[in-house]
Amino acid sequence: MLLLTNYEGRCGVQKSAELLSNKEDAIRAIIEGIKLVEVNPEIHTVGANSLPNLLGQLELDSAVMDGNTRRSGAVGALKGFKHPVEIAYRVMTDIEHEILVGSGAERFAEEIGAERYVNEMEHTQTAWREYLDSILNEEQKQKFPDIRLLDIKTKPKDPQNLFDTTVYLAQDYFGRIATATSTSGWPWKYPGRLGDSPIIGAGSYADSRYGACACTHTGEMTIRAGTARSVVLYLKMGLNLSDAVYEAVKDLADLKTGFINAVTVHAIDNKGNYKVVGLNPNKEVKYLVWSPDLKEPQVKDAEIIRT
Repeated sequence: MLLLTNYEGRCGVQKSAELLSNKEDAIRAIIEGIKLVEVNPEIHTVGANSLPNLLGQLELDSAVMDGNTRRSGAVGALKGFKHPVEIAYRVMTDIEHEILVGSGAERFAEEIGAERYVNEMEHTQTAWREYLDSILNEEQKQKFPDIRLLDIKTKPKDPQNLFDTTVYLAQDYFGRIATATSTSGWPWKYPGRLGDSPIIGAGSYADSRYGACACTHTGEMTIRAGTARSVVLYLKMGLNLSDAVYEAVKDLADLKTGFINAVTVHAIDNKGNYKVVGLNPNKEVKYLVWSPDLKEPQVKDAEIIRT
């Protein structure tokens, strides 16, 4: 058994570890851990308390993947619900699609009885209004939101050095490998933007025959490189876990246009190994790992690669 998550997911690790210890299915174990992150008031990049898009709306993305079946479920640009990761799971189990977005995802959430929630908190709305005040001219302030958003679009902002998704990867007692992700995306993003988190093969991928990968930070890069699927494919080709991750990082480092920034790659294999590599981070990168041998989850530093 093995559990790996980035530091943003720390508050749910103990719950997931306990469930795995009790022989719970990997996918359910990591979903229950992420649900704790989604409602944690100290986490501002996932679920409630996150920073909104340019219109002040909180749009949430999430995905899950079952490595035994390679079925996945994902939601994107979801508004007004408490646990997007649970809704993503129900996409996988209740419908023949792999991803639902926007109003369709919200209708589906209503039909399965998902819990509604006002995710926009007063302090995050205050931060959003202060941001708008700093970038709008007087005419735009008078007309907002009926303005051309492209005129105020800037490079992605990271006002509190947040910029992270929550990712969980696990292998359970029976050998099933699974991944789950949840995020609010970039603060002040253009409405409707999807990062890599709900995109299977970019932000996460699981295959119990080989391993799993999940990524954080700059989703625009991992979408273009197909990073999560690449790591698992390199494992299938016979590379060991470290070399598989290094090859995927090389693919990312080769990108020269578009928005280029940091990416962290988290990966496990079917033999109980794990690897976390940060490409060009602007801060230290930590993660948590748990296995029965470790007893308690441990915080570790990622390997850093700079180009």
